[in-house]
Amino acid sequence: MNIAVLAGGLSTERDVSITSGSMVAKALRKKGHNVVLLDVFMGYEQDECDVSQLFEKGYDFTKDIAVGEQIPDLAKVKEARRDKSERFFGEHVEEICRYADICFLALHGGDGENGKVQAAFDLMGIKYTGSGCLASACAMNKAVTKSIFLNYGVNTPSGVNFTSDDKSKISDYNNFPCVVKPCSGGSSVGVSIVYKAEDFAAAMEDAFKYEKEVLVESYVKGREFSIGVIDGEALPIIEIIPKTGFYDYINKYQSGRTEEICPAVLDGSTTSKMQREAEKAYKALGLEGYGRIDFLLNEKGEMFALEANTLPGMTSSSLIPQEAAAVGISYEDLCEKIIECSLKKYNK
Repeated sequence: MNIAVLAGGLSTERDVSITSGSMVAKALRKKGHNVVLLDVFMGYEQDECDVSQLFEKGYDFTKDIAVGEQIPDLAKVKEARRDKSERFFGEHVEEICRYADICFLALHGGDGENGKVQAAFDLMGIKYTGSGCLASACAMNKAVTKSIFLNYGVNTPSGVNFTSDDKSKISDYNNFPCVVKPCSGGSSVGVSIVYKAEDFAAAMEDAFKYEKEVLVESYVKGREFSIGVIDGEALPIIEIIPKTGFYDYINKYQSGRTEEICPAVLDGSTTSKMQREAEKAYKALGLEGYGRIDFLLNEKGEMFALEANTLPGMTSSSLIPQEAAAVGISYEDLCEKIIECSLKKYNK
């Protein structure tokens, strides 16, 4: 197959996306596919674009990179663009993607995961991995996700949504401890756990730096888990144990900062119940192809679905590849399986 792997973009998770895309491209090449690895924002910045040659030669926009401890400087990324335009798709992106049999979306956060790219590709007739535009948009917004979970009987922490117009109401909030998170962010960027009222305003100010909508949830003390779901079926559960603090941007992507146990050490009943809840959440949101649901389990054995990720990370430290490996699915086979399951939505 001719496969275009799209990575990069303009979200705070740009570096994570590039790492995911690079690994996916290598894996698919090992399986014999013709693969172009493309930065969705930069595109292919050459006047001459022989698309068939790009696939035959395996065009790759980047060499191996690692996710740093700092969020990428997106202003510098924009400045580096050849045509200096504001449009999301870089040069020749549409042309290259139309030539491909399918696009593997290794995008994380921002317009790559909120349904906009998916909607554009639907209009262009371009096939892509993962969920469609509506499910992607709903899952990207944590407040909308929470409403859907509650409507479908998926247990989730209580929460209050704030917009930038509600800043005057921040002083009225009085439910601590709580978790403050940008409503549509990823990789825990801008997320804070607030234990005291005097720290709340600063946490909200930090979250509002990233977007105009912030979700404040009741804090649930407990063990943290994540469950990948492929084609509606849950993978083994993985437990996430940060060595310090919580599962933030640094702990997620810096080697040795977090212990991950897969399969998680849980009794059979709890394991089965959490997997069924993950499948229920996946179905409630209308996800397709694959996704990941994050959970907390408190001391009483109560489980809470936190959020869904429609384009989970595919880096060496990412969770879904570890879960797949626990049932004997190699990284290369996982990438092909994601493509196979994603193509089903075009055969309905």
